Formats: sequence, structure tokens, C-alpha cells
Amino acid sequence: MAVHDHGRRHPQQHIGRAGLASAFRWSILLNTALSLAQIVIGIGFGSLALIGDALHNLGDVAGLALGWGAERLSTRPPSERFTYGFGRSTQLAALSNGVLVAMASAVVVVEAIQRLHNPQPLVSGPVAWAAAAGIAVNLGSARLFGHGGHNGHSHDLNRRAAVVHLISDALVSLAVLLSALLVGLTGWHWLDPLTAIGVGIAVGYTGVVLIRDALVVLLDGIPSHIQPEQVRATLLALPGVVDVHHVHIWSLSTSQVALTAHLCRRDSGMGDLELLHCAKDALAAIGVEHSTLQLEPA
Repeated sequence: MAVHDHGRRHPQQHIGRAGLASAFRWSILLNTALSLAQIVIGIGFGSLALIGDALHNLGDVAGLALGWGAERLSTRPPSERFTYGFGRSTQLAALSNGVLVAMASAVVVVEAIQRLHNPQPLVSGPVAWAAAAGIAVNLGSARLFGHGGHNGHSHDLNRRAAVVHLISDALVSLAVLLSALLVGLTGWHWLDPLTAIGVGIAVGYTGVVLIRDALVVLLDGIPSHIQPEQVRATLLALPGVVDVHHVHIWSLSTSQVALTAHLCRRDSGMGDLELLHCAKDALAAIGVEHSTLQLEPA
């Protein structure tokens, strides 16, 4: 006997999605304005580190736009051909985001290495103010996604990608701010390209991590927040279940985990349907929302 659970949607999930859409919208607007301002100030006042920060922000804008579009696609109902729906679009968006960020970081590092041999004059005041604005905008945007997470999916890779990038952007802006202040105090103009190299490496690392996580999901790997041992232990703890096999766990989207498994059971006084519903509730509690379970005699 097998039962498939399509998952239950609650009003809180609709509230979470509305909050997530608002977070995407405001983050895109704020980061677009910030990026353009940082590019103008970086070029006008000679800061490659600030330009690197702006490129990272632009990468985030593109990633946020992709993520927002993918989030909307993932809510579309399944079709006759796409029977699982369009949840994988969120994973493609996360992968694209990682590639964009990694490419932008490489450009910044190469340019910074070249400028180390020929430091350019830097006007530290406007650069410091632009970097401070970057800290405020990115932390504020990350906070929007944090609030959206209370009623949403805390393990959503798309949401996590947005928050990780925004927080890393705030740290990058902090590094640029400190560099600009030091240049203003000491006159060491080589600090700016040196900071840009550090910024590029840090940004590149976040991009590589995001690419790795997205590829794991796209290749049907077990999501990082799901522990196979915990899943098996949860199923073995059910009344009458003596063995679990043919366990497969994968992601339907960046926020939905699916599972199929065979449960070997002996008579425990609990009916099949009652046991299956108990199993599904136990799996949902550890983050597996969609499960198909086959019962077999021990």
C-alpha cells in the first residue's frame, strides 16, 4: 500500500510568499540605486574597491531578479507535461546568480592586481559615504528577507542565496569603508586596490559556494539541511516499522523536499492509513514535505 502526500498549504505560507515578493521588490530597487551611485562615485573619485562593491551589488540585483521570477514560477500549478510543477526554476536562478557573482569577482581581482603596480589617487570622503550607504542598504534588505522567513521556508536555497549575498555585500562595503578611511588618514593609495583584491576573492568564494549548492540540488542530491540518518531514524521509530529501504530524497524546488521509501512493518495494532499519516507528519516535522511511502510485510 502506498500513499502520496501532495503537501498542505496554509494561510501562513501565502503570507510568507507575499512578504517574500515585497522583500525581492524593495531589495532590487534599493540595490540598483546603490550600485549606480557607487559606480559613479568609484569612477569619479578613483576607488576600484568601491567599483568592485558596486559590481557585486549589480550581480545581486540580477540574482534577485532571477530569484523573484523563479519564485513566481515555482507557485504555478503542475501541468500535464511538467507534473512536478516549475519549482526547479528556483534552483536555476540560484545557479545563475552564483555564476554572475563569480565572474564579476574575477574582473575586479584582475583589474586590482594591475592597479597595484600603478596606484591611482583616491578621494576618501565620498567613497567612505558610499560604502556606508552600502552597509545600510544591504543590511536593511537582508532584514526584509529575514522577516519573510518567519512564515516561509527557512531552508529555501533561493532565499538563503539572497540573504547570504546581501550580508556579504554589507561586509564588503565595511571593508571598503575602512580602506577609504585609512587612505584618507595615511595617504596610502595602494590600500584601495589591495582591498579590491580581498573583496574580489571574498565575493568569488560566495559565488562558488552558491554554484556548488545549486548543482547538488539540480543533480538530485540530498539537500544539505536534511540528514539521511535522521530520516531513517524517524521512520524506524514508527510503531511496527522494523526496516526501511529504497530511500530516495531530493528537492522539488529550493524550498520543497521529496522522499520515497519502503517500510517493512509487523502488526502493531495501528492501521495502514493511520501509520502512513503518522509517518508523513513525522517527516514534515524534519523538513520533508512530499513523501510517497510503500508498506511491506516484515
